[in-house]
Amino acid sequence: MAHGDITHIDIPVSDMGAATEFYGTLFGWQISEPPGFEGYPMWSTPNEVGSGGLAPRSADFTQPRSYVEVDSIEVTLALVIKHGGTVLMEKSPIDATSWWAVFVDPDGNAVGLYEGTTQMG
Repeated sequence: MAHGDITHIDIPVSDMGAATEFYGTLFGWQISEPPGFEGYPMWSTPNEVGSGGLAPRSADFTQPRSYVEVDSIEVTLALVIKHGGTVLMEKSPIDATSWWAVFVDPDGNAVGLYEGTTQMG
């Protein structure tokens, strides 16, 4: 994917089993937990264009969050701050070759950032 592409959408859920059944039935999504991502079911659309995860709902994660691919999380977070946003979560590893971060835009929307290459399974 290229800088600026939406790579992933997380949906906060309280009951993983019920959410897996709901979204699988509703949209025909294939939902599974790839090795290394146990407890975090990943979904993909039938045409395999869209994907995301069913993530545990928490006090600071109550709405779906899109993740945008960037060439550099550090550079992007500096631009976020320069243009009036705030950093909610600094750059953190997903695995040995990929990282994520979260910022809040000036309107209060939380947006995720993704950098790297994640190998599934």
